[in-house]
Amino acid sequence: MADHLRPIDHDLNRLRDKLLMLGGHAETAIAHAIRALVDRDSELAERVIREDDRIDQLENEVDELCIDILVLRQPTASDLRFVIAAVKTAPAIERIADHAVNIARHVLRLNREPQLKIYFDIPEMARIVQQMLLDGLDAFTSGDAAKALETIRHDDRADALYKRIYEELLELMAADPTTVRRGAELLFIIKHLERIADYVTNICEQIVYMARGEVIKHHRERLEL
Repeated sequence: MADHLRPIDHDLNRLRDKLLMLGGHAETAIAHAIRALVDRDSELAERVIREDDRIDQLENEVDELCIDILVLRQPTASDLRFVIAAVKTAPAIERIADHAVNIARHVLRLNREPQLKIYFDIPEMARIVQQMLLDGLDAFTSGDAAKALETIRHDDRADALYKRIYEELLELMAADPTTVRRGAELLFIIKHLERIADYVTNICEQIVYMARGEVIKHHRERLEL
């Protein structure tokens, strides 16, 4: 089968692997940041912050590889769409990791305060967002537009949880002013999770473009699986 590979295929496979590695690091950063929140683990939060440099490095490697492929291989048709999707996906993944780092920083500040006895549904919201990222990366690997569209639909669940947790935190802070500082940190955390879900949605839009050549950014509701 190797005899049937085109010269560009090796580069495209390398690009796919780099993107998946970048996405894996971002997913781990989210998981560790939320575990640091729930377990009040400042050391783990600091690790999330330290490891962001590796994610930035990987994004740069993806960018360089995309440039090399565009210049040296001059891809066309589906190959070109894949490279364009990669160019737009890598920064989105890097921003996801940045939001995980910001969550870790809020965790460090929270851990200097007495522990709140309840985190509402923040771990559940994080679970949904993490699963969206995993599904999005899987859809990218397989070029599965249907799975990408299904993943986009989960953004509504993340948004609904965000609104509910937001309202519950405001009620808590209004009822007990001593919780205002900690509640504000949690408000920032759920906002970062909500933004991560938005970035995953952007990635999935690129997958649909890559697989079908369709731009759905402004009319996703018209597409069917």
